[in-house]
Amino acid sequence: MATDGRSNRSSNPVTSEFDARSFDRPRERAAPNALHGHWLSGGADVTVKLTELTLVVAVKSHCDGCQEFINADVSDLRVPVLVISADDGISSEWREARQPVFVSPEAFRLLDIRWPPIYVLIDPGARRVLSEGVLFGVQQVAKEIGPYLDV
Repeated sequence: MATDGRSNRSSNPVTSEFDARSFDRPRERAAPNALHGHWLSGGADVTVKLTELTLVVAVKSHCDGCQEFINADVSDLRVPVLVISADDGISSEWREARQPVFVSPEAFRLLDIRWPPIYVLIDPGARRVLSEGVLFGVQQVAKEIGPYLDV
């Protein structure tokens, strides 16, 4: 069978090795300085106080990029990371995740997160969203939030 040398994009695996990035500027909006919910690992409802620049990463079920992110070393991000989900049903999928998952439908509403996977960099002191974008991988997010950390 002869081929013309072109790759079938639908058969190429998704990987964070490509230079993916978000394109849109963040929407101007307020950010909370605390979020309410519970940890996926169990326990009662708690309030997570946000006291410094924080990266909130919203994930969803059956998402390869989300799986990669929550199992990655996030130390290159240089900010605290809070992984959130609106769904308790992901417990079996992410039971062994490296990053703990905070279940908080309220966080999605307060941060106006409509379509995970997405990240939101917030400054709780100024109560503002500084940056946001689609979640492709740790290196991509580090590159996109870097300018906000170096000011």
